[in-house]
Amino acid sequence: MSSTLFSHGSSLSCESIEALTRVPRSLNTPVPRSHVLCLLGSTGSIGVQTLHVAEEERLVVFALVCGRNVRLLSEQIKAWRPRYVSVQDENARQSLLLLLDAESKYRAMPEDKVALIAETSDILYNQKADQSPLLLVPSSSDLPIIGMGRRGAVLAASLTKVDTVIGAITGFAGLEPVLAAADSGKKIALANKESLVAAGELVRCRASKGGAWIIPIDSEHSAIWQCALAALPDDLSRVILTCSGGPFLGFSKEKLVHVSPEQALLHPTWSMGSKITVDSATLMNKGFELIEACRLFHLPPERVQVIVHPESIVHSLAEFRDGVVLAQLGEPDMKMPIRFALTFPDRTEIADAESFNLLETSSGALTFVAPDEDVFPSIQMARDAVRQGGLMPLVLNAANEAAVSLFLEGKISFPAIFSLIESVLNDFSHMSSTKESSFDAMMAVHEEIQADVIRRTEKTAI
Repeated sequence: MSSTLFSHGSSLSCESIEALTRVPRSLNTPVPRSHVLCLLGSTGSIGVQTLHVAEEERLVVFALVCGRNVRLLSEQIKAWRPRYVSVQDENARQSLLLLLDAESKYRAMPEDKVALIAETSDILYNQKADQSPLLLVPSSSDLPIIGMGRRGAVLAASLTKVDTVIGAITGFAGLEPVLAAADSGKKIALANKESLVAAGELVRCRASKGGAWIIPIDSEHSAIWQCALAALPDDLSRVILTCSGGPFLGFSKEKLVHVSPEQALLHPTWSMGSKITVDSATLMNKGFELIEACRLFHLPPERVQVIVHPESIVHSLAEFRDGVVLAQLGEPDMKMPIRFALTFPDRTEIADAESFNLLETSSGALTFVAPDEDVFPSIQMARDAVRQGGLMPLVLNAANEAAVSLFLEGKISFPAIFSLIESVLNDFSHMSSTKESSFDAMMAVHEEIQADVIRRTEKTAI
């Protein structure tokens, strides 16, 4: 295994090539079509759907990264034969070896040898080495190299033979490998919205320096991007994000008190992971998408509107400076934005695809209403956080992650998610004057916020 498996970013300044991180708005942009993939979060909903698209488009899956769902990962390894995989920790790795019936077929790569094959960047080496070996190398070419932990995911995103990294790890944990992909000049198909919410400026700066592209997989931002392709970069004046309203559309504050985690996980339109499904129920997912739209399309928050559209047929709208509004419509199917991100600038024909029939899909009716921001204050929280700037979006993201986990564990009520986040935002308002810096510094703030949320819950029975 040679050093040519890994790439190196350039030394260009953020300012000189900032336009590279703008979402492409012309079919003449140099964004490459994807060929060889690293899939971060392969066992999640986006990961599984990405593999469906990869099969249909005959793409190469070179690296897979997951948490602890090693049973599904073992099936993916047998189906795709990736050259590299990485899991969350040593327990998960040992379980994977058992499933592959390969305990005796691997040897550890010495820690001092890892530096010979890895990109020497701060993100990789400013952290204490794991006690377990970072990489296990197989004796057979039929098996992949197996990495582990944070550094294992970072290595996956830095592989030179990979041209596209799909960022689909949920939450703040997905940020570090996305930064590694940015450093390495990859095309980044981004589903992990928390990366842009918590560290948008850092991601954009690193992408500029590395010469990377950032392509949205979120259906809403993909819709805006597709609409924006019809105009020049500065013509976009406003975007309108649509949302289904979640399972509790029309609920009062009083009714939300009795909502259970099981009810919150029943989304009316989309099939997603548990954390993002709860975020959709609280509308925090839409708040995050508001911040993401500001980052991707260089718009102030007052130019990003959110409307409820229960049919989920209109995925979002883009308004231009001449008053023209374009919308992107289609069935609620995440494989569509995934496919567009991976095949752009081409549009590939899907065999046996049924034509979209608006009359059959929604009985000819499309509904649009304003969200009830008194009952669901998440959107305003997000708008305020991006206006305040600094690390306030990071504070919002960290507080939300902790609160949602507590709700799923049955330790707090559904409305307590809002009250917890609001109290944290108020108490950490001084973070608005703190700029995004290194990943390690931001990780420390993230962990501080999460610990604070837990302490508040322990002190007060909610």
